[in-house]
Amino acid sequence: MKTLFPLKAAALASLFCCATAQANTTLVVTSFPSLDDGIKAAIPLYKKVRPDIDIKLVSLAFADHHAAMSTALASGSNLPDVMAVEVGFIGKFAESGGLEDLAKPPYSALQYRSRLAKYTVPLAQGQSGNLSAMPMDVGAGALFYRKDLLDKAGISEADLTKSWDSYIDAGKKLKASTGAYLIASAGEIKDILIRSGLKDGDGIYFNKKGEVLVTSPRFVKAFELAKAARTAGIDGKINPWSNEWAEGFRRGQIATEMMGSWLAGHLATWLAPDTKGLWRSAQLPGGTFGSYGGSYYAIPTAAKEKKEAWEFIKFLALDRDMQIEMFRKLDTFPVLIEAQNDPFLDQPIDFLGGQKARQLWKVAAAKIPAIAVHRADPVAQEIVNAELEKVLEQDKDIKLALADAKTQIERRVRRK
Repeated sequence: MKTLFPLKAAALASLFCCATAQANTTLVVTSFPSLDDGIKAAIPLYKKVRPDIDIKLVSLAFADHHAAMSTALASGSNLPDVMAVEVGFIGKFAESGGLEDLAKPPYSALQYRSRLAKYTVPLAQGQSGNLSAMPMDVGAGALFYRKDLLDKAGISEADLTKSWDSYIDAGKKLKASTGAYLIASAGEIKDILIRSGLKDGDGIYFNKKGEVLVTSPRFVKAFELAKAARTAGIDGKINPWSNEWAEGFRRGQIATEMMGSWLAGHLATWLAPDTKGLWRSAQLPGGTFGSYGGSYYAIPTAAKEKKEAWEFIKFLALDRDMQIEMFRKLDTFPVLIEAQNDPFLDQPIDFLGGQKARQLWKVAAAKIPAIAVHRADPVAQEIVNAELEKVLEQDKDIKLALADAKTQIERRVRRK
């Protein structure tokens, strides 16, 4: 009888250990490079706070991830608990009805909006005020340029930034002196110009009444400057994110790039690490301030662990230390305003020749307008891009192209 008690105690201890192990909740998180590095950085930090939570990260290439999530939302199966969404896909995913509205209880996420960069929350809100995803970082628009190429051509940073016409003129001088292209694709000039001059609450393609705006002077100017760049031969006709695009950076064939501040990290780590010290960052030409993308996390309505998914998302977005950690690892500018005041912003960036560029990005982030989104924005973008291609490649009249774009958008919206 004396030996039974220790055996029972051992058995009970074994059962307790097993029960404890089984009690751990597994969160499935889907993401894409290099945003997934933020999750990798978060896992050990979150484990200290919530040792009862295990995080399983599933990462696919950017396009593959969004294609897989689109299919999963349509079928209602194979969905994660936490889903990464690039801002351009939020409208499409939200329209599927497959994402939780984070504005409603039990999430009530709008209570945190004053702590976040002002423009990021509206980008995830539908026309009804639904909040489909929580912002993680700020895609503050910046101009990156090769200082060595500019020096060789006798061009200053001010020549690039004082106006858009000056930017185009500098590109002509640059091409004649160095053979380098000013920009990878003329379409990139259009992309930022159609966002210029907007105020809080304005839409890019639609106004508050749902009327199509693509024949406005803003779009005409954007098309004209893109056409001017193509006519001058200063764009490389190179698609962003292609192998040719990356190779252009490595070989010094592309002298400037307009993208989110996060591009500095991409250039330094995988796009063109051997060009360290040659790049600098500046504000966008013509006093323009705009956002380039932005990363968000959403909770599918079919998620199994919604409560724990929300706690993890809050940790990613609202924990100051976590936001700074992602900033250090990814150069993704923090969405959390508290984190934007960290001394880390004053540190020089070796890849940018010791420039304290993060302070520039902070200024830009504060000036980006809170643009209203429309459910048909992706449709409008697709049509406008197709018409720009006709202008650039087939010399189609700009006003006719934009008029045709407006007609097509209105037709597609009526159909939807």
